[in-house]
Amino acid sequence: MPGEKILVIDDDANILEVLQMRLRSWGYHITIARNGKKAKTILSSTPCNLVIIDLRLSEENGIELMEEIVGYYPNLPIIILTAHGSIESAVEAMGKGAYSYITKPFNNEDLLLHIKKALEKQQLTKEIERLRNQLDESQDFKRIIGNDKRMKEILEKVSKIAKTDCTVAIYGESGTGKELIARAIHHKSNRTKGPFITLNCGAIPEGLLENEFFGHIRGAFPGTYESKEGLFVQGAGGTIFLDGIGNTSLALQVKLLRVLQEREVKPIGGTKSVKVNVRVIVASNTDIQKAVNEGKFREDLFYRIHVVPIYIPPLRERKDDIPLLATYFMTGFSKLLKKDIKGFTPAAIQRMMLYDWPGNIRELQSKVEHAVVMANTDIIATEDLFTSANTLKNNFNSYRDAKERFECEYLENLLRINKGNITNASKTAKRYRADIYKLIKKYNINPENYKNDLSSTNTEKFCT
Repeated sequence: MPGEKILVIDDDANILEVLQMRLRSWGYHITIARNGKKAKTILSSTPCNLVIIDLRLSEENGIELMEEIVGYYPNLPIIILTAHGSIESAVEAMGKGAYSYITKPFNNEDLLLHIKKALEKQQLTKEIERLRNQLDESQDFKRIIGNDKRMKEILEKVSKIAKTDCTVAIYGESGTGKELIARAIHHKSNRTKGPFITLNCGAIPEGLLENEFFGHIRGAFPGTYESKEGLFVQGAGGTIFLDGIGNTSLALQVKLLRVLQEREVKPIGGTKSVKVNVRVIVASNTDIQKAVNEGKFREDLFYRIHVVPIYIPPLRERKDDIPLLATYFMTGFSKLLKKDIKGFTPAAIQRMMLYDWPGNIRELQSKVEHAVVMANTDIIATEDLFTSANTLKNNFNSYRDAKERFECEYLENLLRINKGNITNASKTAKRYRADIYKLIKKYNINPENYKNDLSSTNTEKFCT
């Protein structure tokens, strides 16, 4: 497959010259490195399709360097060059991740065959990954589970805006499913056959973020021997999802604004702009309007990304969906772990409904996975979900103690949900108001403490 990029690592100038001449004559783009440090610099800035590495580098261990490259780039095929006397080491290298080895001196036919086979394998791996992602995306809409009114409204909005190319801003706490909504928009859009590229802006150092966005030209930085396309160019015909948009600097925000306004990018070190055809979806778990007021986020960029805002409620505000989500995760993990789990005990469901889920759906998913692993029967119990339940159980010496603790926790959560309103609390609990007042008096709880901030009260404060 001529045109593919190959990195050759060897400290022998003669070998490098021969390989460069042969590979370029076959139509491949060649980059060379005489040591591991230079090779790693190249790989960090230039996408390569294949690495050819000499097993016997004078200043370092070729196998250790190969293992390091495999660790960072597991799908990058590596061909080992070795002498007849070190074939055993080459075989060892294959066991540690190398694709194949070829002995020196090598003939053109053998070398070309190894390269073609390695590149075909990489192409097949990419295609499998693409199909797998396509399959995952086709399920995205089905994976958005819930009967909550606000979630239904969100799905209706997704259906309406998906076919347009408008910029979408998704807001919600960590773990609420912002990326899932973004994928659903992409899948329902006319761009579904294009790529869906995700980037967590907060997970990448500021100095590298611009390079990820816009790419660079050859020679823009020391050691950059090839140009690199940025994500806005790579996402042509598809969607780019920028999570944590509020973590970008004011300087970078100016350049993002230009992309959204002009629909073009300028690679680092370049003089010419490149037109881009990509839909942009952004997400944040912080209040960007507040950041604008504080001077931490550009107002003009805010209005540019805030075309269609979507607000995802936290799990604690859609508690009726907890049993549905928990059952969905339980079914999936049971199949994956080959366990015959049929459901949850009533106490486990009650505990899940009372819990505030600060980590939202991601935390629920994690706890259900843990429960499926730990369950000794086909029904998940409270102690399988919440490890602290085991400690609590050991501290209780009587049924009365357990009952009173449950009453106190239930009452506090009931008041929290209803903002301290006794009438509404009695309706929610389906009990007389007199019963609620008795419990309030019994546990010396002040309803006024629950009228303001729903999340500020710790359930352990009174129930000890």
